[in-house]
Amino acid sequence: MTKKNKLVLNSILIFSILSLSIAYFIQFVLKHEPCNLCLIERYPYLGSIIAISFLFSVNKFEKTIFYVLLLLFIFGTLVSIYHVGIEQGFFKESFICNLEKNSGNLSKENLLKQLEKTTLISCKDVTFRFLGLSLATINTIISFILSSIMFLLIKNYDQNK
Repeated sequence: MTKKNKLVLNSILIFSILSLSIAYFIQFVLKHEPCNLCLIERYPYLGSIIAISFLFSVNKFEKTIFYVLLLLFIFGTLVSIYHVGIEQGFFKESFICNLEKNSGNLSKENLLKQLEKTTLISCKDVTFRFLGLSLATINTIISFILSSIMFLLIKNYDQNK
């Protein structure tokens, strides 16, 4: 692995850990409950932590891991774009937005109990903003940048050997 690739992967690893830490801080310390799409948007960061850690521990499958990271961040970009579209009213909320996080048993009685005791967080309601932007908007930008970085690493992979 080249020094440049290792530096980029270390940066993505640190950034992913920082992103998840901030998300959990906002959720648990600042008490802003995330919607289901917000929770799904965390998966690419968790996946990148696992993939990069795996790569560093076995030091094999570098190009394959690059493709995995590219797909994770493209997925993150698409989910975030969809989330921003819901926030802006371009798309209607899907069934994913209305699923209870801990649904378990889907019997009629359990669903009624859940509806009585919980209030679902709507994907269209922005409960937290940073610099005037929703977290979904910020995540769209970041995921797109990370996708672009991974695309460039893959494109230049054979030249950097």
